[in-house]
Amino acid sequence: MAVSLKLRWLAVARRHPSAWLLAAQLLGVVLYPTLDQTVAGQTALGAFGIAVLGLALWVVQRSPLGIWLALALAVPAVMFSSAAVLLGQPGLGTTAQLLESLLYFYTAGALIAYMLDDHKVTRDELFAAGATFTLLAWGFAYAFSVCQRWYPGSFIAHDAGELRTWMELLYLSFSLLSGVGLSDVAPVRPEARALVMLAQFSGVMYVALVVSRLVGLTMLQRRDN
Repeated sequence: MAVSLKLRWLAVARRHPSAWLLAAQLLGVVLYPTLDQTVAGQTALGAFGIAVLGLALWVVQRSPLGIWLALALAVPAVMFSSAAVLLGQPGLGTTAQLLESLLYFYTAGALIAYMLDDHKVTRDELFAAGATFTLLAWGFAYAFSVCQRWYPGSFIAHDAGELRTWMELLYLSFSLLSGVGLSDVAPVRPEARALVMLAQFSGVMYVALVVSRLVGLTMLQRRDN
């Protein structure tokens, strides 16, 4: 009985990798505020980030896009991130964040290609819709982090300091992509404002093209049934 349940659980897990990626990233939103304050917590978050990268690679395998580019971004990202922690070199961490940003954008594109590959809406594609949004949010948050390292003072908030925390940048990213405009973090340098405009454009186009298509196809399937 236990073996049968385990096999059934594994079969469900294989069918819905997008759900695991979405759940992991939403879990990260909950964990970041509590773990980002200590060295041990930051180390744990680094390990958690590597696990999320592994889930991203797993998801890309289901996409029409190739996995080789994802691997070419993920492997050096892990290496640079680990070296930054071991050697205490922030510059290596910035390089890792740049690679992670590109990987998240590529994975989001892979999921969009996966969702647009046919004219049926599966349960995994619905999970993929949520995972794609979180991937875009993480990708832009990493891009914002790189931007403020390259151009200090790129973002301002209610407290002083040139560098915004990861949670502030992730909050800004979610606010921009969702179009709610609730963030108290503001871009002030031209480079930061350019990234913010790209995030706003991505959020609008994602809802207009991808989400609206999934909703339309779902309604057609229900009508046909």
